[in-house]
Amino acid sequence: MTTATQPILAVTAGEPAGIGPDLALQLPRLVSGLRCVVVADKDMLAQRVALLGLDIALADYRRHQPAPAGALEVLHVPLAEPTVAGRLNPANGRYVLDTLDAAIDGCLAGEFAAMVTAPVHKGVINDAGVPFTGHTEYLAERTATGKVVMMLTGGGMRVALATTHLPLRAVADAITPELLDEVIRILHADLVHKFGIAAPRILVAGLNPHAGESGHMGREEIDVIEPALDKLRGEGMHLVGPLPADTLFNPDKLSQADAVLAMYHDQGLPVLKHASFGAGINITLGLPIIRTSVDHGTALDLAGSGRADPGSLVEAVRLAAQLAQRSSRR
Repeated sequence: MTTATQPILAVTAGEPAGIGPDLALQLPRLVSGLRCVVVADKDMLAQRVALLGLDIALADYRRHQPAPAGALEVLHVPLAEPTVAGRLNPANGRYVLDTLDAAIDGCLAGEFAAMVTAPVHKGVINDAGVPFTGHTEYLAERTATGKVVMMLTGGGMRVALATTHLPLRAVADAITPELLDEVIRILHADLVHKFGIAAPRILVAGLNPHAGESGHMGREEIDVIEPALDKLRGEGMHLVGPLPADTLFNPDKLSQADAVLAMYHDQGLPVLKHASFGAGINITLGLPIIRTSVDHGTALDLAGSGRADPGSLVEAVRLAAQLAQRSSRR
């Protein structure tokens, strides 16, 4: 049962030609105890309901009047052009960002307790003439946040990234003492304040194979990473590393840690996604709002088929609700 005093979670439906709308339509059935408002074009959702043969009512979102049980609340944001499941249309690239803006603005204003994002297609947004690297970077810019950190959870792990969407050849130059100091402070602070971990234990991966092998395979560990960790250890943070990434993710080490910091995207995320694909969650740390997301892409080939797995979106919604509840008690 939902009430007008419940925290409201904004769920952006993502790329309209992808599986985001399909997944969002399943929320009333799968998270019935939470108040979720899907931010999307209502007509597009109605068309997807018909395509999928679902029995679900769509209700216009009214802040102080929750929808009837079983209905899906929709904050209508209009498409530029009608969409077809599985077929990208650059004309709707701006629409995707409009849905994000509506959710962000609602969170900043205190109307929404958190936002959850279904997958977007970076390529079609750029094809629309809007430079777009990803949700993480866009949220940072829109909330005027100087630095944010991407962290994924799943398979019993929390994995944060020192760098996100960079070409591999640019990663080493990006790993600086200043960057690591900033990233680790954000990670540590949000583990304390958003996840309620009083004294987080963080494992830190090295950059090079075998964490540099005492300088024989690179000196970043000696010259950059270790000094940054030593400084923060001196302030009382529990940091272990730099550790070889190929042995860091073993059960014994992970059982002694609250989070892992990987140096780059494909160092940490393949392990986590292998352990949790379909149920992983992406969280943006360092923001003034709560944001979670799915761990997968738009899956255009599954859009409108009824075969898309809602597991990751459901977990992202549940975590957003937990974080919002913890935040409201602070």
